[in-house]
Amino acid sequence: MSADESQFRDFVLHRWPQLVRYAYLLTGDATQAEDLVQVALERSWRHWGRIRSDNPEAYVRTAVARGAISRFRARSRRVAEAPFDDVVADRRSATPDGAQARAERDAVWRQLAVLPPRMRAVVVLRLWEDLTVEETARVLGCSTGTVKSTLSRATDRLRASADLRELAGVRAADDTEVTR
Repeated sequence: MSADESQFRDFVLHRWPQLVRYAYLLTGDATQAEDLVQVALERSWRHWGRIRSDNPEAYVRTAVARGAISRFRARSRRVAEAPFDDVVADRRSATPDGAQARAERDAVWRQLAVLPPRMRAVVVLRLWEDLTVEETARVLGCSTGTVKSTLSRATDRLRASADLRELAGVRAADDTEVTR
């Protein structure tokens, strides 16, 4: 096994779970997430000699984000798909605390899923992955102004969501918090 192969194998073994989690945040689907990471890693292997000394993590994450956006665009041109998570029941125990947490998580996922792919990617990169505006712009191949305006529009949409407002305990009429 060559040094490149060994380095690439170590990278994949150590970063696979984080990369799949990242892709899942972008897609909301575990199978698509694994597929995206696999395709990004396969493409990265072709250029490993060039990117290994630079920042392979950033290269692969960029490939995953761009792949997620491309898949969404291609899928939106086809017939609409039904969300699989509506069909599959959650197998965790049904404790009251766990049920509330799942309901909140599901509401957030539903609202993220209706955002356009670039908005969703910006929200995930900035708010979940905690990338800077500049890093987010570099990953998505756009300007910092685009990242800022897209994040602003996305958060406005999320704030306007009745489901999320209800979870946050905010009254729709006057935007005041309700204490529980």
